[in-house]
Amino acid sequence: MSTPVEDLGTRQQAHWEATFRASPQLYGSAPSEAGRWALSRMLADGAARVLELGAGHGRDTLHFLDAGLEVTAVDYAVSGLAALWDAAHGRGTGARLTSVTHDLCRPLPLADGYFDACFAHMLFTMAFTTSELVALGAELHRVLRPGATCVYTVRHKGDAHYGQGIDLGDDRFENGGFAVHFFDEDLVHRLADGFELEDVTAFEEGDLPRRLWRVTMRRR
Repeated sequence: MSTPVEDLGTRQQAHWEATFRASPQLYGSAPSEAGRWALSRMLADGAARVLELGAGHGRDTLHFLDAGLEVTAVDYAVSGLAALWDAAHGRGTGARLTSVTHDLCRPLPLADGYFDACFAHMLFTMAFTTSELVALGAELHRVLRPGATCVYTVRHKGDAHYGQGIDLGDDRFENGGFAVHFFDEDLVHRLADGFELEDVTAFEEGDLPRRLWRVTMRRR
């Protein structure tokens, strides 16, 4: 039975804020495996302007900045973006960073067709409903230029936490205060509307381990 959810977005935002304040380097300082792969793809594609959704404290953002890319980092956790801003300016790459505090359930406050690439590590797999994810996919299509690449990662239904914890409905479950939307192949294809779906690669991360897909798609 699903548990009624009130103000889930507000609760999740507060939970992430408290988490980043308590653990500014929650996921460490090294870039993620997915972030390293995405950077190699961005450089191969000749990308210059990158949009990162759910940047957190910026372990992947800093990796992109160090490679000379211009990055617009979006997150709704102010404390995470503040840590990223300090780190980028501390290593001399802050001039290429734009940080945007924004709730991604709302339209992106960004120009049409501006970005050469997008990266989102486990952002799409957060507490969004399916309809919110579809709307976010449409916004990505709007702000990416034709031919731009989007790389995102999500936890899928083969993950050990799928079906565990508090059932929020719509394939979302809450464990330890974190709400996760677990993907199936149908949802991956729905989010690829207006894109060419190039690749879906399975990988694992963390101690559980989390089971994820790395999805690569190109904007038509």
